[in-house]
Amino acid sequence: MLLEKKGSIAHVIFHNSENGYTVAVFETEEEQFTIVGNLIQPREGATYILHGDFTVHPKFGEQFKVSDSEELMPEGEAGMIAFLASGIIKGIGPKAAAKIVDKFGEDTFRIIEEEPERLTQISGIGEKKAASICEAFSAHKELAEISVFLQKYDINAGQAAKLYAVYGSGTIEKLQEDPYAMIDDIFGIGFVKADAMAAKLGFDKEHEHRIRSGIMYRLTEYVMSGNVFVPRNELAESAAQMLDVSIGLVDESMVDLVFRGQIKIEMLEGREVVYQYHYLKAEQNVAYTLAVLQQAEPKMIKSDIDALIEFNVGRVGVPYSEEQRKAIRMSLESSVSVITGGPGTGKTTIIKGILDILSQSGMDIAIAAPTGRAAKRITETTGYPASTIHRLLEYSYGEGEFSMKFAKNEENPLKVQAVVIDEASMVDLMLMDGLVRAIKPGTRLILVGDADQLPSVGAGNVLGDILESDVINSIKLTEIFRQAEESMIVVNAHRINNGERPSINDRDTDFFFIRTEGEAEMAGTIKDLCATRLPGHYTELDPMKDIQVLTPVRKGNVGVMSLNKELQQTLNPPASDKNEKSFGDRIFREGDKVMQIKNNYEKRWKDSEEFTDGEGVFNGDLGVIDKINNEYGYMTVIFDDSRYVNYEFGELEQLEMAYAITVHKSQGSEFPIVVMPMSWFPPMLATRNLLYTAVTRGKQAVVMVGSENKMLAMIDNDRINKRYSGLAVRLKGYVR
Repeated sequence: MLLEKKGSIAHVIFHNSENGYTVAVFETEEEQFTIVGNLIQPREGATYILHGDFTVHPKFGEQFKVSDSEELMPEGEAGMIAFLASGIIKGIGPKAAAKIVDKFGEDTFRIIEEEPERLTQISGIGEKKAASICEAFSAHKELAEISVFLQKYDINAGQAAKLYAVYGSGTIEKLQEDPYAMIDDIFGIGFVKADAMAAKLGFDKEHEHRIRSGIMYRLTEYVMSGNVFVPRNELAESAAQMLDVSIGLVDESMVDLVFRGQIKIEMLEGREVVYQYHYLKAEQNVAYTLAVLQQAEPKMIKSDIDALIEFNVGRVGVPYSEEQRKAIRMSLESSVSVITGGPGTGKTTIIKGILDILSQSGMDIAIAAPTGRAAKRITETTGYPASTIHRLLEYSYGEGEFSMKFAKNEENPLKVQAVVIDEASMVDLMLMDGLVRAIKPGTRLILVGDADQLPSVGAGNVLGDILESDVINSIKLTEIFRQAEESMIVVNAHRINNGERPSINDRDTDFFFIRTEGEAEMAGTIKDLCATRLPGHYTELDPMKDIQVLTPVRKGNVGVMSLNKELQQTLNPPASDKNEKSFGDRIFREGDKVMQIKNNYEKRWKDSEEFTDGEGVFNGDLGVIDKINNEYGYMTVIFDDSRYVNYEFGELEQLEMAYAITVHKSQGSEFPIVVMPMSWFPPMLATRNLLYTAVTRGKQAVVMVGSENKMLAMIDNDRINKRYSGLAVRLKGYVR
């Protein structure tokens, strides 16, 4: 049973206005203690009735965890003066507050709310100021009442404040009328929470608001799984099952959503499919613009291309194979081209050759990759400066769910003659849409990547669809070069990709398999490898930076969540000189390896190496916790060794531990050493291309731990979860 505590705030230690998360010292008549929870506009002296329980934090000791709260209006003249002078009502300081209370006494709050014109009796307060005082007082009182109402429906203080900012004094009435409206109007509130609220409010399961919202929720889930559209029949069946209503009702609501402009039903290859409108527009634009770019004439290279290739060979002293020459020639002669190939096939050598020749021909070039790590790697291997695609397009943030804006677009295109994109398999549909909008016809677009890796985290299968369309010039590299042949990582990656058994544990190899029995032994071996065995074998190895554990799953003994707890305790245990911050079931500690798990387009950063700043931290970015400041309530994370980003404690849901990460999250990154468990995994994850992707992340060594039979089963499972995407079909239609 929850405890009830009535008292006042003695000191606010931390407050996040975004979500209401608060740490404060609370006093009752009998005791003083620390409280943690969501409060709206907490201030010293404010009186509350709190419900919650005492818990014990491993570092900060006993705390009262608030589950719900109710602010009480202050009593007595001293309390009234403190309230009015607290800053909640702008324009009233201690002197003005004292004058008002001295004039009206215990009737002060009623006068402000019901007869604000009487405030003009106070010197210095005119009609306009009196009205603003009344408005601010009423708003605070309304927000407090709304917050209390919403707590019953698991809506926290920060979300209540956002709802009030949108709906104002009619918030309660609006949500009683349609709780599903807040899904679209407030970021962070989803269908599940809105549906639970609707049920408590007595909404029928067949209510039109519920069915429309449920359809959009299921469609969004498909998109989050990588699909651009969903067959209409499949979406209808899925939504009907989830909502426990008839397919007929779902079909009726789909038509309604079409008229509302929220979805679009298209006929694609003889079947009806459902798009979210912005994804349809993006897919149409990518296909159309690629066709326009493909058919435009690129800026001429005046010299003979073969002679330029030969000259470059003599200049750098590295001979090209015939396959490499063909790839370079194709890219220089084409407006749009694609180069794909696995590890060791010379993609980087080709990129450098293309860049050399274009640069020598006097052309301006832009080189970019989807992630900061991939961009940094291209810069290091080619000598040409590269950036993220977001930075190249001069990303800026706008309000709304699909608020990714780029300064570079059709009206303000890139002023270059060639754009080279590495790790193109990671580029999703929405990012590709932004990219092609910024490229003028006549500019060369060269996409380089590994088509056999997992597709992008975001929706779409851009690289795969372009290749499938067979209307864009492309080449697949198959020759493995002699130096790469010496690496069993490279050799085994190709064997796995071809469905063949890899060679393991050969002498002087870089590909190892450690057989274990059961997942407990597997997890223990992984910890031992990361903490002692690998650092002991490889000199100058930093286990925090240079070893990355990859796993297909999040849950279970060898899933991300469990392994991260074990590895954190092993590699970065508690210490007196390391600050910590508890957040949910996680404990963040200075020195921890972390990952950003959602795109945050407005998050600011400063680069200590380039002395620049910017905005945007993206899903999959890896970093290290540099500092945790418990006094001021923020944490500093360093990404890419030099980008410093500050997170308020209320934003920590954007981060998770990264000692172990999923294979999907590892795309675009390379690590000196990769360690991966081999256990039973769900068939949709235990696939050949997932294993191939994991193996190709390692550069110095790959270590598999577990069951060899499970690894062989993954190689045999060539199931590829085909995404619903219409880009290939549309490209074929535009380029004939």
